[in-house]
Amino acid sequence: MLLIIRTLLLSVHFTLASVIGLLIGLCRPFNPDNSRLCARVYGIPAVWIMGLKVKLEDDSVRHHKRSAVIISNHISNFDLVTFGLTVPVRTSSLGKKSLKYVPFFGQLYWLAGNVLVDRGNAVQAKKAMLTTTDTLQHKDMSLWVFPEGTRGHGKGLKPFKKGAFQMAITAGVPLIPICANNYVRGLNLNRWHSGTLIIRSLPPVPTEGLTIDDMPALIERCHADMAACIDQLDQEAGTTTQRT
Repeated sequence: MLLIIRTLLLSVHFTLASVIGLLIGLCRPFNPDNSRLCARVYGIPAVWIMGLKVKLEDDSVRHHKRSAVIISNHISNFDLVTFGLTVPVRTSSLGKKSLKYVPFFGQLYWLAGNVLVDRGNAVQAKKAMLTTTDTLQHKDMSLWVFPEGTRGHGKGLKPFKKGAFQMAITAGVPLIPICANNYVRGLNLNRWHSGTLIIRSLPPVPTEGLTIDDMPALIERCHADMAACIDQLDQEAGTTTQRT
């Protein structure tokens, strides 16, 4: 019964949150802080409805004052609400172009100033990356990226794609890793306390002075640090990681 009630409440909430987010975007289109506001509108009520116990250890991200590329693990569709709790000011995200066709959400995602990339079109994808790099360098904004490129569904951290690291090196801005435990592994919406979510940010990783030749080592370092952090969070939260 609790599962049914929560599912209905979440459906109503996502519809209302999408309408509110769309209104925010229409009133102040492409404002650099729209993403943070919309993320909170989605995240705060949804986490309460879901019954998640939340612990935020995100000071490195929340209080960062300059441009950065924020990288996080991608667990499930619920990441919209879980990571939405910690999106910092003046931050946009990188998403696939097909998102814009999702009713309400796609339009507000675009109006919030997020970057839509057509992964099937190399020319357009490269152009979007160049524009985003210029924004990082000159407009005091940060970019949130899921470097795995797809959801892990609680089965461990997948290999990273190069885009986020290439942009950070080219723009000369730090990378800030932020991790969540694999909360979907123990998630049960039919329980009053459905699960535990812990989000932890790691110290910024500088990229000044690095070149594209340094990118493989940078990717390997960030992946190893994040994988170790996620394993620790899983232990603390009582969730386990099923590896593929």
